[in-house]
Amino acid sequence: MLSYRHAFHAGNHADVLKHFVTIQLLQYLNQKDTAYSYIDTHSGAGVYALDGGYASKNAEFETGIGPLWNRTDLPAPLKEYVDLVKAMNPSGKMRYYPGSPYCADQVAREQDRLRLFELHPADAKILADNFRKVEAHAAAQGVRPTTRGKRVIITKGDGFHALKAMLPPPSRRGLVLIDPPYEDKMDYRKVKDTLADALVRFPGGTYAVWYPVLQRMESRQFADKLKQLPGEWLHVTLTINTPMPDGFGLHSSGMFVINPPYTLEPMLKEIMPYLVKVLGKDAGAKFVLESGQPMAGRNTSARRPQISK
Repeated sequence: MLSYRHAFHAGNHADVLKHFVTIQLLQYLNQKDTAYSYIDTHSGAGVYALDGGYASKNAEFETGIGPLWNRTDLPAPLKEYVDLVKAMNPSGKMRYYPGSPYCADQVAREQDRLRLFELHPADAKILADNFRKVEAHAAAQGVRPTTRGKRVIITKGDGFHALKAMLPPPSRRGLVLIDPPYEDKMDYRKVKDTLADALVRFPGGTYAVWYPVLQRMESRQFADKLKQLPGEWLHVTLTINTPMPDGFGLHSSGMFVINPPYTLEPMLKEIMPYLVKVLGKDAGAKFVLESGQPMAGRNTSARRPQISK
């Protein structure tokens, strides 16, 4: 199914959660000199125009990056994310929004490797074109050697299948981001099966899974199924409004991280109440934060979740 285009949703509240968490995971990896690999199984187009085309139709960025744009009280992790977005908008006007590949490219270092996969033919071409522009700009500024070749490899293909050949990465350090469209309910099973295989090949890696919190059964049961996989885990969801009676609309999303850094949970305890306050639309706005690890017999031991409105 190739109908999904992330441009319709660029910069919304779900992107805020996904991208600021991803940036923090990469910054943690940056603390050691040893190179790492960033693998993005569903990369999208990389950069999205907010003032025209798909993104302007529903203007979903008004639920996410929009309310954060001019805030002067941003906590440090959120400021780092917003500053990255502002850096690609030097005029000060919010015109472009970075997808996860661009965020990773800006945070990762010269020695690190980006492996980007995108199945949609149009988005795969746009992704490659966007990185060519990044390369040309970097070359003109003289701040970084070519981004293509060994450092960044873009592949038109199914990231679920391609991940097997990528693991373990040469340096045995890495972050894998998995965020398929979930238009096909089989994506939920594919994510779990892909993670199960990946954790055999590369048990020490960090895996970040984004997903929409929907009324459908596959979504409601998703996090509990991921908790049965090996490794410590952290699960956070952000809800900005009470679900509509008809079930339509994306009101909530989650990030499930396997082998999270120890710094992630305390950081989220600080940031999530702020996001609820700034992005929340009604009394249904809240976040849930929980963590744990599998125990003998594959049952899951979890710390009591923190829930805040």
